[in-house]
Amino acid sequence: MAKGNRTINLYKDDVWKSVFFESVGTYVNVINNELSQEYPLEPLSDYIKIGGGYAFKTSEYKKSGIPIIRISDFNNEQIDISNCVYYDEDVSLSKYELKENDIIICLTGGTIAKLGIVQAGLGKLYMNQRVGRFDILDNSKFEKEYVYWIARSVQSIIKNLAWGAAIPNVSPKQIEKLQFSFPPIEVQRQIIEFLNDLKNNTIQNKVYFNESIERHIIELQNNNVALKDVNSELTHQLDLIKQLRQAFLREAMQGKLLTPVTSSGVEKQETGHDLLAKIKAEKAQLIAEKKLKKEKELPSITKDEIPFEIPEHWAWCRLGEISSIVRGGSPRPAGDPKYYDGDIPFLKVGDLTGYEGKYCNTYTHTIKKEGLYKTRYVEANTLMLTNSGATLGVPRICTFPTTFNDGIAAFLGIDNLNKEFLFYFLREKSDYFLKEASRGQGQPNLNTDIIGSTLIPLPPLHEQEQIVAKLEELLAFCDGLEQSVKESQGYNEKLLQQVLREALQG
Repeated sequence: MAKGNRTINLYKDDVWKSVFFESVGTYVNVINNELSQEYPLEPLSDYIKIGGGYAFKTSEYKKSGIPIIRISDFNNEQIDISNCVYYDEDVSLSKYELKENDIIICLTGGTIAKLGIVQAGLGKLYMNQRVGRFDILDNSKFEKEYVYWIARSVQSIIKNLAWGAAIPNVSPKQIEKLQFSFPPIEVQRQIIEFLNDLKNNTIQNKVYFNESIERHIIELQNNNVALKDVNSELTHQLDLIKQLRQAFLREAMQGKLLTPVTSSGVEKQETGHDLLAKIKAEKAQLIAEKKLKKEKELPSITKDEIPFEIPEHWAWCRLGEISSIVRGGSPRPAGDPKYYDGDIPFLKVGDLTGYEGKYCNTYTHTIKKEGLYKTRYVEANTLMLTNSGATLGVPRICTFPTTFNDGIAAFLGIDNLNKEFLFYFLREKSDYFLKEASRGQGQPNLNTDIIGSTLIPLPPLHEQEQIVAKLEELLAFCDGLEQSVKESQGYNEKLLQQVLREALQG
């Protein structure tokens, strides 16, 4: 009997099990390596073969028949035939049939080493190429569940072997050459019991198969759970920082970041109402000069629409009242040599997303002069907003003259406004834009009507500048916090991998 109480109840079950399943391949390898002193390491091929799948021709797929299990048809160790393809039944393909409780493994690609276990009730299945099956040579030498834990061990080794490859691959022969310790069935049963009790966080006060190995693995599990717990806390901190940024943006748009001034001080300076009247007058002049297109009249703002209070000298208005919002276009047909690969920048949604910051400084696509009449050209320092796809509602200020496609909207006629202030307003409204764009539609699409009708609180220009300065100070503080947390997160992840690597190396 082991000395002392070995019951473990330190962490929540979901965290405990999550860590167990992430690390169990390493644990089984530790068991194999340690047991090799008593049961010599032997190639897997002495006991288990990895049966490869068949290279079915896609031209011969059917709409009914025998389901073909491809790499995409198993996830989370479960087979899913809802999207599979079919093949005619053929007796010559019997060696590629999958049966209940067969264990299969992915041999290539980004999900290399993922496992699948054929559940009951699926009927006859065929196994596709680049999928391998664990075939036991002599069932009398194996407890059935032990093969699963061997597969988890193989999974862990393959992931390490494939790490860093552009297209990771492993062959059945490579797997079969891996060395394992194969204890008798009775010891296999003891190991199975230990692993299941560890998984369920119900380790008993006894020796299962080897006290030294068990203590080592229990210590690894506790350390890994502690690291996971720290990582969860760091993730929570990142979420709080995100919420803090949003709170600063929200308070900025309510005038709460400004230093209070006396009423006499306000009266001597331009108000938001004055600025709005000035913008409307200049916009009307631009329309009269045909420099801006006349737009349909926007509805008046009702009291019920106003979401919060703003300083009295500010004005509520709609984005369409203070700017002309236009979408771009793409030369058609796409890729036509007479339109593309010229010297004029052509922005797509991806050029504005995937990074943080106010500015768009680079581009990846260009068009020729021949394509100009099929898109829209704007000057440098134009404020833009993505308006389609999963990343809609992302604002950027483009620092160079450019054209752009219809997945982007541009704000014209805003020379009397602080562009950075509008940028931060659009950033604060990102969740609102996504909600409005998704309403009643399959593919989210943020049209110019939605953007133009959006309410915006309008401070006088000098206060817009003050708000931007204060916001950037606060957001820089958030950026510093985030960087610190991410560095800790990266260190924590490296430490976790190092613990597992050292355990695997013995």
